[in-house]
Amino acid sequence: MGLPNPPALGANAVPKGTFDGQTVIVTGGGTGLGKAIAVEFGRVGAKVAILSRGEGHREAGLAALREVGATAIAVACDIREPEAVARAFDEVTSQLGLPDHIVNNAAGNFPVPAEDMSPNAWKTVTDIVLNGTFYCSREFGRRHIVSGTPGSIINIGAAYAWTGGPGFAHSSAAKAGVKNMTETLAVEWGPYGIRVNGLVPGLFPHDDETANIRSVPERRKNDGMRCPAHRVGYPHELGWAATFLASPYASFISGHTLVVDGANWQRRAMLMPEFVPIREQMGKGPFDPNPPKRA
Repeated sequence: MGLPNPPALGANAVPKGTFDGQTVIVTGGGTGLGKAIAVEFGRVGAKVAILSRGEGHREAGLAALREVGATAIAVACDIREPEAVARAFDEVTSQLGLPDHIVNNAAGNFPVPAEDMSPNAWKTVTDIVLNGTFYCSREFGRRHIVSGTPGSIINIGAAYAWTGGPGFAHSSAAKAGVKNMTETLAVEWGPYGIRVNGLVPGLFPHDDETANIRSVPERRKNDGMRCPAHRVGYPHELGWAATFLASPYASFISGHTLVVDGANWQRRAMLMPEFVPIREQMGKGPFDPNPPKRA
């Protein structure tokens, strides 16, 4: 039977108006789960600012927010650059006021065996996931410390921060850093009234998945039966979790990482299936230390 389906899209996890007069930044909020999170904040009264590098992504996010009647803006920002983050915060503050909450959702990821990973691939993912999350959190924290106002930060994580992630050494290492940073900042900034939490999604299929992620073998094939819940998640369920964590109803929750995956990452078999190396799982041949250069 599995876990029951959630209420339909359009329901709310917190009362409408919970975030009236408040501003929420969602990095990478123009597509996928980031967009779903941004929309749920918009449904319950928040003014939403999307930070994204891609113009098309920004426009898609704005269109989704307009559909639910939210006040929203989109700001171009490369979160890998601290100066760009500061400029984006200036723009958000000038249009919507000092952001009360930030969801650090922007990420980069693609599967690759560690031995095939280039230094640039490692740097690109860790720069976005770990460094970018820190730069945005630091900018948010500094401004609230100076203004003497409370706020909340939600960092989007991944279950392989605990377990490791074969095929995703760059992302899993970065997400482990994000989890640790979440717990560290929660302690450091608690006295200033700033809460810091993590939010980990499980299997949430959506139309904006990158080609690299869709190419993972067996992706989208009977995904529901890979979970103890016997179903996958709906993107708006993750949005509900985010609105709860940022809300006054979670005012004593900080330093916590909430996993929304139907217990999937905790499952174990009495006898594990035969081990298949990651290269074989990805359909790759033997490692070549001198691969031909791309044209």
